[in-house]
Amino acid sequence: MQAFLALFDQLDQLTGTTAKVASLVNHFKSVPVEDAAWALTLLLGKRRRRLITGRRLREILRDHGDLPEWLINDCHGQVGDSAETISLLWPCVKERIAPMHVDLPAIRADRPLHWWMEILLPSIATLKEANQAEAVLALWQATPDNDHFMINKLMTGGFRVGVSTGLISRAIAEAFELEESLVVQRLMGGFEPSGANFRNITAPACEEEQRSSGKPYPFFLASPLDRKRIDDTDAEEWLIEWKWDGIRGQLIHRGDSVYLWSRGEELINNSFPELIAVGAALPPGTVLDGEVICWENGQEAPMGFDQLQRRLGRKTVGATLKRECPVRFIAYDLLELEAIDIREQPLHARQQQLTDLMALLEHPDRWRFDQSHAWTLGSWHDLDQERNRARDRKAEGLMVKRSDSPYLSGRKRGHWWKHKLEPMTLDAVLLYAQAGSGRRANLFTDYTFGLWDNNTPPQLVTFAKAYSGLNDKEILELDRWIRRNTLQRYGPARSVKAELVFEIGFEGIHPSKRHKSGLAVRFPRILRWRHDKLAEQADRLITAQQLFEEKQSTDTNVKTVRSAVGDKSS
Repeated sequence: MQAFLALFDQLDQLTGTTAKVASLVNHFKSVPVEDAAWALTLLLGKRRRRLITGRRLREILRDHGDLPEWLINDCHGQVGDSAETISLLWPCVKERIAPMHVDLPAIRADRPLHWWMEILLPSIATLKEANQAEAVLALWQATPDNDHFMINKLMTGGFRVGVSTGLISRAIAEAFELEESLVVQRLMGGFEPSGANFRNITAPACEEEQRSSGKPYPFFLASPLDRKRIDDTDAEEWLIEWKWDGIRGQLIHRGDSVYLWSRGEELINNSFPELIAVGAALPPGTVLDGEVICWENGQEAPMGFDQLQRRLGRKTVGATLKRECPVRFIAYDLLELEAIDIREQPLHARQQQLTDLMALLEHPDRWRFDQSHAWTLGSWHDLDQERNRARDRKAEGLMVKRSDSPYLSGRKRGHWWKHKLEPMTLDAVLLYAQAGSGRRANLFTDYTFGLWDNNTPPQLVTFAKAYSGLNDKEILELDRWIRRNTLQRYGPARSVKAELVFEIGFEGIHPSKRHKSGLAVRFPRILRWRHDKLAEQADRLITAQQLFEEKQSTDTNVKTVRSAVGDKSS
């Protein structure tokens, strides 16, 4: 544990990536593999199961430290983190708390990290009420004050440190003389902390490894289009595709098993069993990259993302949901064929092999698999015109991919670009605000906006929440305004005077029974602060409803026209 605490302090103080990598390399090479496995898990920052909630720890400090709840809440509101709040308040109250005599394993400085994570902290988490409070107090009393922040973070499961997954992969590769791309590949799909798993991550490369693995390749991500980077190139060197509004996924058939992974590295087989069934008809040793989307058989355009959301996270999908939310996999890349990694081949070659593969696919539900249509432009003058057609196709915009690009990992600029539609917009009134987290824990940065309803006289009804779009100067200005114009407090949230108007942008709109407005929007964000408008001039709910109706009308008209004359872009 002491080695990990020292590593955390080093990483927190170092600013250069080379120095951080050196510290990580030294740690991974010097500690036992069981501790290295837990260090890797914690550094990756994946959400873990909470052993004890931050609220519970604050309650223990309040009840036994004789502190008023308002004081703890105000401190927590300023700091924004339970672990840090408790570690800062503990020195002020520890002398008034009698020593706890609890039957805990002896806590010593030389106890390894894996002992803390697998034995001590879980044993405290299983205790009930008073026994748990006494055990937590005994733990605080037995550990130095400087270690409290880390111990509390480990209990609450919210550990974060300023190192990226890329730096961690680079450090492991350097420490164990591996290719960094191999380490990235091995970490895909999650990592369960154990000595055996850490040895597998750091073992020498094996040719047979990939063939028997169900893990996906690292996803290649596109960047927002930078026109300066493409205007001087020949438009015919690039492939254009629709950017569908689904969830990115890799479908893998290796051996006797089929796997469907989301970009968030979650295995989503249970949510989409129909795709798994069709995927089994692919030749073993096949990996497709594409989009999972709800799309009815025979229809020219997909269903909305709200339908796909109904299936996400499901352990089982019933017949009704399968019928109402039919799912499809739109493949736009082939990463592995006949168990051979072909990611280094140019995109046009991979797509041709994908076309050949799709032509051989036989299954009663073959319609559930389709290849993304790609085309070229005569000149860049046609790009925005093509993008404007995306809304008719129920797409988010365009993908612009260099035809000779390899399939890389992460966000490597210059090969793949995304050119999204201009967002829908409405002017809304700020109604509620809540403090952020991390470095903005003492600022109000989370906002709820409302529109005027259709009643007479009209009333404001909550419509959307937004967490981004303002610069630092605007955030500070708005924070001061919120503190001066608060009407009521609701826990961490405040209602404010209905005076400020903001332009809100969003990608889509659909009906929702969960929202007071009866509508929900996709990816809402603040576009600008409308200093030029009064609250009375903000948009009304009927305008939002008209946006949805226009969208529905466009979809219906497009289907009618396509069925009559066909779609030239397909």
